[in-house]
Amino acid sequence: MRVIIIGAGFSGVIAGARYAKEVPNVDLTIYEKEDAVGGVWYSNQYPGVACDIPSHSYQIPFENNTDWSAFYAPGAEIRAYIQRVAAKHDLARFLKLQHELQSARWDASAAQWRLRVARGADEVLDDAADVLVLCTGALSRWAWPDIAGLQAFRGALLHSAQRGAWAGGADTDARWADKAVGVIGAGSSAIQIVPALQPRARRVVNFVRSPTWVCAPWGTDRMNELVGRDAGDEDGVFTDEDREKFKNAAHYRSFRRELELVMTSAHQLMKLDSEMQKGAREMFKQDMREKLAKKPWIADFIIPDFAVGCRRLTPGPGYLKALCEDNVDFVSEGIKRVTPTGIETADGEHIELDVLVCATGFDTSFQWPFAVVGRDGVSIQETFTPHPSTYLGICAKGFPNMFIVAGPNATQTTASFLTFVDKQVMYSVQATLKLQRERLRTIEVKQEAVDDFDEYLEVCMASGTVHADKCRTWFKHEGDGARITALWPGSGQHGMRALSHPRWEDFEYERVGRVRNRLHWFGDGETESEKRMSGDRAWYLEAYC
Repeated sequence: MRVIIIGAGFSGVIAGARYAKEVPNVDLTIYEKEDAVGGVWYSNQYPGVACDIPSHSYQIPFENNTDWSAFYAPGAEIRAYIQRVAAKHDLARFLKLQHELQSARWDASAAQWRLRVARGADEVLDDAADVLVLCTGALSRWAWPDIAGLQAFRGALLHSAQRGAWAGGADTDARWADKAVGVIGAGSSAIQIVPALQPRARRVVNFVRSPTWVCAPWGTDRMNELVGRDAGDEDGVFTDEDREKFKNAAHYRSFRRELELVMTSAHQLMKLDSEMQKGAREMFKQDMREKLAKKPWIADFIIPDFAVGCRRLTPGPGYLKALCEDNVDFVSEGIKRVTPTGIETADGEHIELDVLVCATGFDTSFQWPFAVVGRDGVSIQETFTPHPSTYLGICAKGFPNMFIVAGPNATQTTASFLTFVDKQVMYSVQATLKLQRERLRTIEVKQEAVDDFDEYLEVCMASGTVHADKCRTWFKHEGDGARITALWPGSGQHGMRALSHPRWEDFEYERVGRVRNRLHWFGDGETESEKRMSGDRAWYLEAYC
């Protein structure tokens, strides 16, 4: 069985490890466009980059890490963890770095995907796969903001996800000394960059167009209790003693479980009229006003009217404190244009800058830069217009033997994201095993199954959830009130349960050759281990003994 995985971030590493272990006789290749494993954690190397959910909940479920340095681990540590997992599972044997997918086209006569892959700048390779697994993620293509004059800026122009601009000096004081730095945005990246640069730069100017909730760090009270710290401690750094305790398997399991319970008990927050939502709004509002007491006008602007969770909720340790420092200015006036020496705001003020950082996010349209062409010459770009339409966020009609991981409607906010990713990967693994076991040429989702998931998604997201509120967010396809294209329609636990039990009746199949009998795969009545007198011929006892 020839399987090709596209991407070697968290999703691709999980998929590589799972396919190598679970699928017998697999011929596996992982193509990665960058020159190292790591995905978004390889691309994002800006000052202050870190996990913004608890580190022990943001790890591969079958690869525990007891050595995180902090409750919110720094990006370099996460990157090293991904690469360590890839090395442990010997993924180098399958991995081809600096290989970028250009196109994938379905060949119905061969029941295979035909791929064109660019190796470096000058060579294009042809390849073929029985199964194609897209692990490119939702946050893999950064985008410049659409601001007049941006490219005319004569100072240093950087994007938060522009790896080459930050490598080899992102955190050095000398780079920023005596500089006036503009940071556009107030999303997850910007609220890490501002406090990281504040003590280093002469001046930091944060340009913010939309309100956002900046919450108290997730789960820190429970974490402090579990590790024996004072309540209210937001430092979050694990001591050598803490990490030593984590090496005790029973202690670590208990810590992980308790932390996970905090994460998976928060879904009521996503309901507009819930007591948890009402309580969170008051608590976050009070916390934000207290932290912005020195500059109360910032609180007047930045505290939203929309529900907590409508935009991606992020703790942003140190961000509000940094905004109150004397060398930080908060600008809510709209940007009219970028000039060669700075930014002109809508009210005519010109702000001189030496460096301009665009922490303005990613292209999350799922209109991939490579062609994926399925049955009858229909592209995934056409199928995903005006918005992505899938089955469980994993399969699309007209694209046989293809699975998407961490794609449309496959993110969630109230459970371990990487456990959710692993469930998606295992769904594709189970489908691949079914193809292999039952000697099927193709597996393809039925249109009515896509339609039903689509209908459920629309109803679920509109039924009194925070996602029906009006806010600017990458969770939505376009603007206020638009369709939710990033999130699973339900809680994280709900999604994991659903993905654990595939409904094979929601798929159509083609059998190999002209075989009519659906049980042709029964063969001659013997198993391979009996025929060769090899392997475990008492495997069934594992369930009982």
